[in-house]
Amino acid sequence: MDTLTLLKSLTNDLASFLVSVLLVAAYHLFLRHKIKNDPAYTVQAINRIARTAWVETIMQDDKNAVLAVQTLRNSTMAATFLASTAVLMIIGVLTLSEQGDKLEATWHALNMVGAINPMLWMVKLILLLLDLFVAFFSFSMAIRVFNHVGYMINVPLGLNHKMITPAHVATHLNRAGHFYSLGMRAYYFLVPLVFWLFGPHFMLVATIGLLMVLYRLDRAPRIMAMDYSDTE
Repeated sequence: MDTLTLLKSLTNDLASFLVSVLLVAAYHLFLRHKIKNDPAYTVQAINRIARTAWVETIMQDDKNAVLAVQTLRNSTMAATFLASTAVLMIIGVLTLSEQGDKLEATWHALNMVGAINPMLWMVKLILLLLDLFVAFFSFSMAIRVFNHVGYMINVPLGLNHKMITPAHVATHLNRAGHFYSLGMRAYYFLVPLVFWLFGPHFMLVATIGLLMVLYRLDRAPRIMAMDYSDTE
């Protein structure tokens, strides 16, 4: 099979992958645009504001040192668990790659429009591995920055250190939160990648379903004014 014939047979799979990536990218560009107009549009944006306020509160009162350590420990433990889970999933994908010839017929039982090609199967698994490595790296970086914040946040403000101010510490903490969020996004994108193993049409459906769920989860709740008027 020459290269041109191979590409024609992979058209549906390549098109589905590109459309899936473009949809996810367009969704995040949409969120970024909305945040510019409304800084409290997403939960992530509110979390950044809350982390900044939390750092300022903690560093202004020495009695909050234990609270700071406990809170950062909880964040570090969560990131550690997710990083460890990514490693286990990487091992699982590597194990799956060794048994591709045995499982290929089963996995493609519902593949009505996609190509059934050993090379394509390996490409799908490689993309799964890359996504998991992104998740692992992101959570590992979150752990690293959380540890740095643990040292900085307990430095007394009375030292008047130029580089260890509440604003500087909050920047580091928000950077850790960004890495954590990036790792979660990598986990979310596993959904269409896994469904791609069954066929390109499943990938598109999974991507649309994922974006619908994320839109509901990412939007910050709108606080409605409560009516306390007498209803009797």
